[in-house]
Amino acid sequence: MKYSEFSSFFPCFIAFLFSFSLAASAYNREHFLQCLSNHISNTSSISKIIYTPIDPSYASILHSTIMNPQFAISPFTPNPLVIITPFHASEVQATIICSKKYDLQIRTRSGGHDGAGLSYLSHVPYVILDLRNLRSIEVDVEDKTAWVQAGATLGEVYFTISEKSSTLSFPAGFSYTIGVGGHFSGGGFGVLMRKYGLAADNILDAHIVDAMGRVLDRKSMGEDLFWAIRGGGAVSFGVVIAWKIRLVPVPSKVTTFSVVRDLEKPETKKIVHQWQYVGNKFDEDMFLFVRIQTANSTSKGNTKPVLQAQFLSVFLGRVEKLLPLMQKSFPELGLVEEDCIEMSWIQSIVLFNGFPSGTPPNVLLDRSKPQGRPISFIAKVDYVEKPIPEDVLERVWKRFYDLKVGVPLFQLYPYGARMSEIPQSEIPFPHRAGNRFQFTYLVRWDDDGNVTTNERHLDWIRSAYAYMTPYVTKNPRAAYLNYRDLDLGRNNDKGTTSYAQASTWGKSYFKDNFDRLVHVKTNVDPTNFFRNEQSIPPLPLRWKKRDD
Repeated sequence: MKYSEFSSFFPCFIAFLFSFSLAASAYNREHFLQCLSNHISNTSSISKIIYTPIDPSYASILHSTIMNPQFAISPFTPNPLVIITPFHASEVQATIICSKKYDLQIRTRSGGHDGAGLSYLSHVPYVILDLRNLRSIEVDVEDKTAWVQAGATLGEVYFTISEKSSTLSFPAGFSYTIGVGGHFSGGGFGVLMRKYGLAADNILDAHIVDAMGRVLDRKSMGEDLFWAIRGGGAVSFGVVIAWKIRLVPVPSKVTTFSVVRDLEKPETKKIVHQWQYVGNKFDEDMFLFVRIQTANSTSKGNTKPVLQAQFLSVFLGRVEKLLPLMQKSFPELGLVEEDCIEMSWIQSIVLFNGFPSGTPPNVLLDRSKPQGRPISFIAKVDYVEKPIPEDVLERVWKRFYDLKVGVPLFQLYPYGARMSEIPQSEIPFPHRAGNRFQFTYLVRWDDDGNVTTNERHLDWIRSAYAYMTPYVTKNPRAAYLNYRDLDLGRNNDKGTTSYAQASTWGKSYFKDNFDRLVHVKTNVDPTNFFRNEQSIPPLPLRWKKRDD
């Protein structure tokens, strides 16, 4: 075929494939919906949980919890054939059975903070299982436990516990709009981790719907699967619809402080450098992290960005106990009583989410996205075992001046204490003893749909990440599942992956625990129904046996 003939044929061929794909998708959708109606006994509820592209509410439901709009700005972004918002386990079961029957992938979403978009995007025909209606929370104060459905947010969990008890809480993350489904299953770190470990370390039971559509609890799923879903990413194994969590004691009053220092001053650079030596050795009641950021200076009528180091802390105790500890462990910061505020635990959660002091705690129940323009973001994570030289830190944060648009942040979260005591094989999350702190790179920017702008920020964070290579963990360079990093290894658009391909990122997320996760996957989902671009693969030999 001549080139001129091919050039006229090719667009027609693409148009044919596209129209064929649309027709096939419509065919699958209709049969999928009929299958759902056959498996859901209460047919009157179907209209309340199903959204298709012809429904007026489809777009608002789809975009309502997408917290990273860079994945939703393109007209070429594929949309789900159907969105299902179940109220009952039976509706989750029906979705899995029918998706499997008609070869549709499932993306499971709870809060929408997934930084890589894997919980609501796919490049093959798919449905979204949005758990927003599965959000009940039942607190047992006497037993110090709670059952939390996977569609609840962290804010709802914290608030509901505080309504029952002012001296109980749960060790999980910062942001109140994060859904517990993905957060718990990937690990879940927060200000209580040095005292009590991660969210996943404090899971006692779970209800999961597996690839066969069965609802299983800890006893019926077995200890291997229960191990895997606490830090290994439950979406590789099924759909968790509820978690039983262990509540932990907190004092009636905690002490918070936020101390900001100018990073252009030599003494501040030395304080940040010294923090690396002491942050992981503080008393377990202390969580003191460092945020490196820019702020605008308007002195002399000129506006220019200035670098700041912000030291933020929650101390599980009163100020009279905190000050002597700080004087002994970290006198360089120069903390004084005027820097400190005593408050209840739930008030500290409100404060750390950026609300003014005195804001009622029920603000944590608001599931809506922040007002104003959508903010795109990208994040990466490193783990640090040896203090980073002072001049290296200075050079990497000087890169903040290179970014013309956006808000870059580095956040240094201390480990040690309880995080060093839990064995690295206790759950799939392996980053324990030996780590001084977690180094988080974050860039946020106003999303105007400009792909070039997005690429500039992606290139910037990749460059900073590459620069830090000699100073962080190696063989493998460790990463954190809840900050999905698709740069660690991309697979094909069908979300399938081999063991060899998956090892490139699997070892970074899970270290030696990766192989055990693969064996669990092989046993519970050998046909790889639950999959995405970074899901745990089954062993190839098991695949061959199934095919035979």
